[in-house]
Amino acid sequence: MRRGSRVQPSTVGEGGPLGAVRVAVDGAAAGRWEALNHLVEVLLEVDDAGDEGVARSALALVAGAAGVVIRLDRHARQAPWYGPYQESTLRRVGARFSITTSGPVAMALASMHGDGRIRERAVAAMVGRPCPEMMPFLVLRTADWVKPVRDRARAELALLLADDPGGYLPAVLPMALRLDARLRGGFAVTQIRAALLSAPAEVWRGLLGSGGRRQRRFVFDIVLAQGWLRLPDYVTCAETDSDVGIRVRAAEAACREAVWSRRHDVLRRLARSVRAEVRVVALTGLVRAGQDSDVAAYLEDDAPLVRAVARDAARRLGIDAREHYRTAVSAGEPALGAIVGLAETGSAADTPLLRPLLSHPQAKVRAQAVRGLRLLDAVVAQEVLPLLRDPSPAVVREATTALRPLTGALPPDLPWELLGDVRVELRRAGYRLLCGHGVDVELRAALMLTLDPDPRLAERGKADVTRLARDGARNTWRRTPPPELPVTVAQHGELVALAARAAAAVGEDTSRMLTTWLARTRPDA
Repeated sequence: MRRGSRVQPSTVGEGGPLGAVRVAVDGAAAGRWEALNHLVEVLLEVDDAGDEGVARSALALVAGAAGVVIRLDRHARQAPWYGPYQESTLRRVGARFSITTSGPVAMALASMHGDGRIRERAVAAMVGRPCPEMMPFLVLRTADWVKPVRDRARAELALLLADDPGGYLPAVLPMALRLDARLRGGFAVTQIRAALLSAPAEVWRGLLGSGGRRQRRFVFDIVLAQGWLRLPDYVTCAETDSDVGIRVRAAEAACREAVWSRRHDVLRRLARSVRAEVRVVALTGLVRAGQDSDVAAYLEDDAPLVRAVARDAARRLGIDAREHYRTAVSAGEPALGAIVGLAETGSAADTPLLRPLLSHPQAKVRAQAVRGLRLLDAVVAQEVLPLLRDPSPAVVREATTALRPLTGALPPDLPWELLGDVRVELRRAGYRLLCGHGVDVELRAALMLTLDPDPRLAERGKADVTRLARDGARNTWRRTPPPELPVTVAQHGELVALAARAAAAVGEDTSRMLTTWLARTRPDA
């Protein structure tokens, strides 16, 4: 289906009406004016069918895509001065809208009409036959710039939330949070907060267990401020919730109550959490409770902040953290936290303890050893160089980071060999080692990377080629001069050939800028 084209009746039938709506919503989420107009036409096709259940499902699909309702609302009052759609389809909705006979789709579209009187009639129609799928469109009108429309929508929204908070809050909340930053957008959020404060527990528990991150944090903050959860609930949230913000807030509440009530068992339980941010809060609670011996046991933790809290507790107990790390690293199977901990507290004198770990059989140990040497500024290029082809991608990544400041000590052809390797992590390493070696080297490497079979590497190459081409094609009258391209005739020819091969990958605009830049910087024979 071509984006922006008019929809024939048969189009809606392909895959069912909702299938056509889903495709149109996906296009409108990232498309321009024509894609939004296309979505309106598909919705009107659904409205013509007269099936209210399908119409409500179509509105739910529109409301479920982030930002599409707001884009449609803006689209209703804009029309391009060129092209086949010089009049928005939404402007034609007013002629067919009726308070008594129109369906949910027609009501929702009419609520975004440019005429305030039609919008006010649409608000009245939505309230006369309310359904959760139309609530995002009603919330938009609570921030309307026309006072009668705004007042009518606000009054009706307040009544609906008061009568049935469980039915309407899930549909109202996402749109209200999006409008909160607008000039007149705070009303809906205030009403939601009031509805939540008076709603039964199952309502806010349902909102807390579903929806997007912003919605769940908003609800959790209200629940936290009201003290509706008990200590076991906070512990469960801290250990199992999928959102890091909620985990931290729950852990802070749980640890605060545990410190006050001297529930050290709760603090120790959270200190064993798999989440580093929860462990830090729990260890801080143990410090406040005077349990430094429990905290010092985490000197070898994987998380840097946890190790820092543990070292502070060890200092108060008279434990030398550096000696502890030295002993731990000298063991046959050192903990990963001990290796990095030695790098954080040690000096160049401790590098003999780390260098033997570069050949350790465990990849994680080798990677941490490279990182430790880098933190101690004790990297020797010839020792780390073999790790560039390590079987572990993590080791390759750490070795590349450590060797980037020392590329002068590497074989000149090595980065180019890595860039052509069959392993994706080695190609990434080769490209990183070539960055920062002059515009000519960066351009050649980026052009080669645009044709990489790995999509992420190809996208990075395309972005770098676009950046370099824009800088190179910059007009000479700008304050910053365009970069120089110091290449020989043969090297210039190679760049031209690479640019031709990458033309389809980088796009027409970038290819044109790149061609202009290369033509202007062609060296004399």
